Amino acid sequence: MTDARQHHIQVVAHRGASEDAPEHTLAAYRKAMEDGADALECDVRLTADGHLVCVHDRRVNRTSNGRGAVSALELADLAALDFGSWKTREAWRGRDEEPDWEHPPEDLEATSVLTLERLLELVADSGRRVELAIETKHPTRWAGQVEERLLLLLKRFGLDSPASAAESPVRIMSFSARSLHRVRTASPTLPTVYLMQFVSPRLRDGRLPVGVRIAGPSIRIVRNHPAYVERLKKAGHRVHVWTVNDAEDVDLCADLGVDAIITNRPRAVLQRLGR
Repeated sequence: MTDARQHHIQVVAHRGASEDAPEHTLAAYRKAMEDGADALECDVRLTADGHLVCVHDRRVNRTSNGRGAVSALELADLAALDFGSWKTREAWRGRDEEPDWEHPPEDLEATSVLTLERLLELVADSGRRVELAIETKHPTRWAGQVEERLLLLLKRFGLDSPASAAESPVRIMSFSARSLHRVRTASPTLPTVYLMQFVSPRLRDGRLPVGVRIAGPSIRIVRNHPAYVERLKKAGHRVHVWTVNDAEDVDLCADLGVDAIITNRPRAVLQRLGR
């Protein structure tokens, strides 16, 4: 391991401690904070009645016992769904004895749909600095209303206009440069992260969309093009890599001097980094 390991790498819990608990549930985020994660990552979508909820997919089919697009459902519809048992059932599949699935888990709140407001409350009550990386999902029928609602909610918590990007406990991430542009126009000091599944030719030299200071490449990009991290750094950008779950990938990120590792396994990554 090189000296790069010595610099502080922020460990970000991807959708919470999502390997141990159902993603985007209160249970997953509580577990991530217990594990010592420095930050929590969440995806946000707007419901039909204007609430921001933490759900990754456009539809709820994969992560709940319901069906339909988040944008077409109201918060009350989502609140009636179970976002937790699928994970537990997955873990129990094939075993001799299975729990009684007819009865919901004791802590219903821990596995029901999570609003961003509730997650912000959890972070505010954590008793230590826990940062929040909020990803806006696009395209969506609500377009710019997502950022509008997001900034209004952050304002209620006093998080919409930090003194400087470095001091902000919240950052906004997106694969959509337009989404980040909307955020920067309304809140210039709020840090933004440009997420990348591949590197477009015009950005290969380490450039990012105007005003964005943090790159969010996938671990696949980092594995295939480790020199790209160096180019980003040379251009003065920070680098947050997703989704890093394997020990070799953690080591690679540490050697390259990335600034944040986004992972489903915060505890394991912290241990690997010697923390």
